[in-house]
Amino acid sequence: MCNPLRVPRKTKMDVLIPAAGRSSRMGGRDKLAELIDGEPLLRRTVTRALTLRRDVIVTLRVNDPRRALIAGLPVEIREVPEAAEGLAASLRRGAAGAGILMVLPADMPDITRHDLMAMLARHKLRPASILQATDQTGTPGHPVIFPAHLRPAFASLQGDAGARVILQDNPHLLERIALPGCHATTDLDTPEAWAAWRASQNGAG
Repeated sequence: MCNPLRVPRKTKMDVLIPAAGRSSRMGGRDKLAELIDGEPLLRRTVTRALTLRRDVIVTLRVNDPRRALIAGLPVEIREVPEAAEGLAASLRRGAAGAGILMVLPADMPDITRHDLMAMLARHKLRPASILQATDQTGTPGHPVIFPAHLRPAFASLQGDAGARVILQDNPHLLERIALPGCHATTDLDTPEAWAAWRASQNGAG
């Protein structure tokens, strides 16, 4: 008797939000606790990622008070004992596993659900590509979607350069997608950057 035909399962995608940094340039403030429309930035980022209906992984330091910022949200928290090493430690810990991976930094307030959906739509057309968002001028930024076969490469990352080496090693797979304005490149690491961004939002209103 022949085996019944099986419908292939879709490859799983996780959204990784690295959030184990220390906001060292914020003068004692936590950038991920900064409020936007009454909501902490970390919670805002995670909530938008959850609209994709994918599993969301958040990396945090051990016993990180940032847990309270995302309390009650259906995410997987992975603690990073070696967080002082830099971004690579978060990426190694967060990327452990299998499947497609979207890396979405926690400190990018301009990223919208529409931006994330645009990335997913392009991924469906080009599943074997590395898809990196850019701003409207073509400057590379985030998020970045990595195909499943590259996920094991995260295990060897070192230092604070993120996944740049994976992009450099696979230029033939890299495709860039322009998002509106500076959505893909706005990250807020200093009080001055926060003040300028808030002023721009007030001006836009």
